Amino acid sequence: MSKKIEIILLLLIFSLSSMAQVTSGELESLNDEKNNTKLVVGIVVDQMRYDYLTRFYTKYGNGGFKRMIQEGFNCKNNHFNYAPTKTGPGHTSIFTGTTPKYHGVIANDWYDKEQKKMVYCTGDASVKAVGTDSESERMSPHRMKTTTFADENRLFTQMKGKTIGISIKDRGAILPAGHTANAAYWFRGKNEGHFVSSTYYLESLPKWVTDFNKSDVAESYLKPWNTLYDQSIYIESGSDLNNFEGTFKGKEKATFPYDLKSLKDNNGGFDILKSTPYGNSIVADFAIAAIDGEQLGQDAITDVLTVSFSSTDYVGHKFGVNSKEIEDTYIRLDKDLERLFNALDEKIGKGEYTIFLTADHAAVNVPAYLQSVKIPAGYIDTKEQKSKLNVFMNTKYGVTNLIENISNTQIFLNREKIKELNLDLDDVQEDIVNEIINYDHIDKVYTATTMSSASFNTGIEALLQNGFNQKRSGDVIFVYDPAFISYSKTGSTHGSGLNYDTHVPLLFFGKGIKHGETFKKTNITDIAPTISAYLGISFPNGTTGQPLEFVLE
Repeated sequence: MSKKIEIILLLLIFSLSSMAQVTSGELESLNDEKNNTKLVVGIVVDQMRYDYLTRFYTKYGNGGFKRMIQEGFNCKNNHFNYAPTKTGPGHTSIFTGTTPKYHGVIANDWYDKEQKKMVYCTGDASVKAVGTDSESERMSPHRMKTTTFADENRLFTQMKGKTIGISIKDRGAILPAGHTANAAYWFRGKNEGHFVSSTYYLESLPKWVTDFNKSDVAESYLKPWNTLYDQSIYIESGSDLNNFEGTFKGKEKATFPYDLKSLKDNNGGFDILKSTPYGNSIVADFAIAAIDGEQLGQDAITDVLTVSFSSTDYVGHKFGVNSKEIEDTYIRLDKDLERLFNALDEKIGKGEYTIFLTADHAAVNVPAYLQSVKIPAGYIDTKEQKSKLNVFMNTKYGVTNLIENISNTQIFLNREKIKELNLDLDDVQEDIVNEIINYDHIDKVYTATTMSSASFNTGIEALLQNGFNQKRSGDVIFVYDPAFISYSKTGSTHGSGLNYDTHVPLLFFGKGIKHGETFKKTNITDIAPTISAYLGISFPNGTTGQPLEFVLE
């Protein structure tokens, strides 16, 4: 080999070596950019209307909701882009970035057309409960068809980034955390007052959980519930004594104070905490314990903590969205958020974590209250409607068993029987549409064929289509008049595609988040791709939302 060639080869080797060093440095820099937050905390406040941010704003301190608004980004026109607006679908859609059309969680419970029975969104007979002997805590995310951003973070980090899900409700803990979570924990009330899990995640509870359960934390909340401040300043809600609220068994009137210790035996033992702000407090306690117990956010690999505050939903269902009880619950939740944020500052470090806060749905004002102030509203007599429909089916076809199930404002037909009678499925669906559209307070009715074949871009039709899963949803879908519900005459509920159910908060706060606000319409399905884009990871595999680039630095 000539001297000239040797020199060229040496230069080439030196050049390649230098490039490799630069590339290595660039990769380290890129890795630092991608691992730009130690911990992502996804907070869901169950049944939180957007106007709870504005109605109760003057009652909040500076460390909870106000801190997120004043230091973070507030999406003021954030909505669910599908119906039904319920807990299971809501939590799933937030963390998967898609709707029931794709992720498959179409309700909390739904009629399974193959098994011919109702199934629960997280129920799983193939696993066992951990931390309790109860058969009712056998849960997993197996009915959720798509991944969450927490799953994608686990895959991206080669399973090194942890995911922990926490809630009072099992579905509020399980569905956000995804399929690959290290653990999901939920609260078992009754006579136990413990956080539990299932063998889907682990065979036994870790020591920090058993220590928490052995402590007197749950017991300490069995105390009187009175308003945090003098009730006279609670001017953002209705009178304490009214006809629109439910109450606890053993308490004649739905008025403060509530002596939880004396009421617990008639109200499911520790389950009574779920319908008070103390249910949120114990979730905050447990979340703070989890940060230490799981060593979350203690290295450069991003971890995910999902926290769902469910007691707001229980309180709303029992007392209604205009009650003194709901106002006090949010004032106290604000204090719990401040405690959680302070713990994150201390344990992870200010500016080292990223948070979003939203809701799984909102809620309607109690229709009886709306009627009292002359707003159209009311209640649906579902038994009467079912009876009328059975009479129609018997008259039209000579049989009543063509309908297998009516639930979640959907009608499921007996397709085997229809085939046996040589009936046309589309004709039967259309006959039902033309019949029940005449029933009182049925506003709209659509067939599964329409949902599967037409394309809707606006209005309630588009929301229904996004909530329609071809394999799991019914043959006929119907919609009630605005503010008409199938529910008790006291308390609030949810499920529609109207603004009172779809408009929920969306706050981003922490590392990588701009300070600002927007009235631009955002969808709940935009959250997961926004967090994924920020982390530099793959979007959840069914995502249909878009990253909100204007919230990111």
